[in-house]
Amino acid sequence: MRQDIHNADVPVLCRACEARHRGICGALDSNELLRLGRRSSRHEHGAGTTLVAVGDRSEHCSNILSGVVKLSKLLADGRQQVVELQFAPDFLGRPFAEESDVLVEAATDVRLCSFPRHALEAMMADAPALENRMHRQALRQLDDARDWMMTLGRKSAAEKVASFLLMIARHVRPQDDGYSSRFDLPLSRSDIADFLGLTIETISRQLTRLRRDGMIEIERARHVTVQDLDALKRAAAI
Repeated sequence: MRQDIHNADVPVLCRACEARHRGICGALDSNELLRLGRRSSRHEHGAGTTLVAVGDRSEHCSNILSGVVKLSKLLADGRQQVVELQFAPDFLGRPFAEESDVLVEAATDVRLCSFPRHALEAMMADAPALENRMHRQALRQLDDARDWMMTLGRKSAAEKVASFLLMIARHVRPQDDGYSSRFDLPLSRSDIADFLGLTIETISRQLTRLRRDGMIEIERARHVTVQDLDALKRAAAI
């Protein structure tokens, strides 16, 4: 039987870690956690920091402990497209990949628990539960990508902006089971426009409309308070 998170055999560093509950480390027993913990280190990075550049060797993988990470694809002419946002306790990195094909940046201040990629690959060979958890996470990310393709391809500008706000409200705090009513936008208006395939002016107009209709309040340009969650869901066509 798997030991409880508060059991003394679980490494101290792991006991209060959200990834231990819901991330990939939730598939590990105390001995496996200790084995991985010996190779782990924690890091803090400020918003805007490049964590992994395109073409960098994939030496490490990480659990996101807090904050939001932005993944972008680059075109040959320098243009970029934000393709994914990752939140705690998501797993950052790709086992068995020799180099990164995306630009990985800290969208907000982030804390990461990192470990060598080859150490994780070795553990996956020895721990079927970990390999299963990794497969499940990959499938979840695929489902999320398909849902977001629907948002980008079929929803109106108003529905896209409302859907984006709901996505942040759902994921920005890993301890929340539902939607957070207060949060800071992790992206600038320019990045939101890039992520949604809209113009900055359209983003501003739609946020103003949502505020005027009493669904949200915005303070200091980025701090959002959701005042009517049901109405916001309807605006997002959910």
